[in-house]
Amino acid sequence: MQINLRVWQQKGSIMNRKKLVITILSIFLLILSGCTEKNNSEANKESTQTLGSNWGDIVAKAKGTKVNFFMWGGDEGINRYIDEWVTPKLKKQYDIELKRYPMDAREFINKLMAEKKAGKKSGQMDVLWVNGENFKTAKENELLLGPFTSKLPNFNQYVDVKSSDIANDFGYPTEGYEAPWGKVQFVFAYDSSKMANPPKSIEELKEWVKQHPGKFTYPAPPDFTGSAFVRQVLHETSKNYDAYLNPYNESLIKGEANQVWNVLNDMEPYLWNKGKSYPQSLAQLEQLYKNGEVWMTMGYDEANASNLIKSGEFPDTTKTFVLDKGTLSNTHFLAVPYNAPNSNGAMVLINFLLSPSAQLKKMDLEYWGENMSLDVERLSVKDQAKMNAIDRGPATLSQDTLSKHRVPEIGAEYVQWLERGWIDNVANH
Repeated sequence: MQINLRVWQQKGSIMNRKKLVITILSIFLLILSGCTEKNNSEANKESTQTLGSNWGDIVAKAKGTKVNFFMWGGDEGINRYIDEWVTPKLKKQYDIELKRYPMDAREFINKLMAEKKAGKKSGQMDVLWVNGENFKTAKENELLLGPFTSKLPNFNQYVDVKSSDIANDFGYPTEGYEAPWGKVQFVFAYDSSKMANPPKSIEELKEWVKQHPGKFTYPAPPDFTGSAFVRQVLHETSKNYDAYLNPYNESLIKGEANQVWNVLNDMEPYLWNKGKSYPQSLAQLEQLYKNGEVWMTMGYDEANASNLIKSGEFPDTTKTFVLDKGTLSNTHFLAVPYNAPNSNGAMVLINFLLSPSAQLKKMDLEYWGENMSLDVERLSVKDQAKMNAIDRGPATLSQDTLSKHRVPEIGAEYVQWLERGWIDNVANH
């Protein structure tokens, strides 16, 4: 009986300890939950207040904070521009610590969608680099803080808000939910030591590919560059391209898409690796070019080839060209998520990136070489002179040539339709 009593006492002691642990854990979780709700509430309140604050208050609240910048990280020049130039300048001028997080736009949009669905009012992302279909998805699903651009002094002073490529992003109204960061144009790059006369149309390109099997390919959509190449084919084959600038009309794209698939399927057997596989990214395509496996590459950045010549990655004989009928151009943007933990700091960063000094430095081949998003006529005479003095590199076409061949982008719905169609009609053909 004593033994049984002792066992019972031991069991009771163990049960009491378990109850105590459970009680402590429950209290801890309640406290943590309360803190999380409080943090969520405070972050949501701050975001709302930011839109109602004046610029002086926004700058003051941003001082001493940290800003998380989520952006595509596939270009070392762009990464160095942020890490080596923007970050120290932002710290010195505003006492803001900037942290860059490399992530594709689709990934952080999906992350935001999940946070929205879970009711998460305080996230991790402060600034997003977006445009096109990703912006449309974010805006339609209420994933963005805004409208906020009217709060930015540099936006108000230097941006032409009436410009169609500022007011619209791939045909979708921006309405102040994103600020223009830069403008780019699609160009083709080639090794002039291996080909003297680059093609002037998609039809000529198709014939060149057949005559030089294995020396050309393009990234598989939905990769951004590969998707843009498919749209270039649409632009060349369409009988009514201007209609794509109007509201979405599925019958329009269905009526003309077969011409696009025919061109791409005619090319496919003569592509690199006989078209059995495609590069999955621009970086992979550029590596094929660096290795000499293909003689052409492409991209939505008119100065990229010059940048890579300067870094020694591309041969000095690299040049760029545009098609006679024109190449696509667009503006890319910066946005603030609905649940940004530091919306004040986010807006200060975006305003800084729209300053003439930051935009001029971005044009310099030391880092990026990209065209600015600001209206040149609104710059001071001194800044205009600085811009005209910038050497954009040996492979970069003149601004006059680029502007004469600039073609507007189509709506995001068409982009998505073509990406799905490529998989069904080309990749799985």
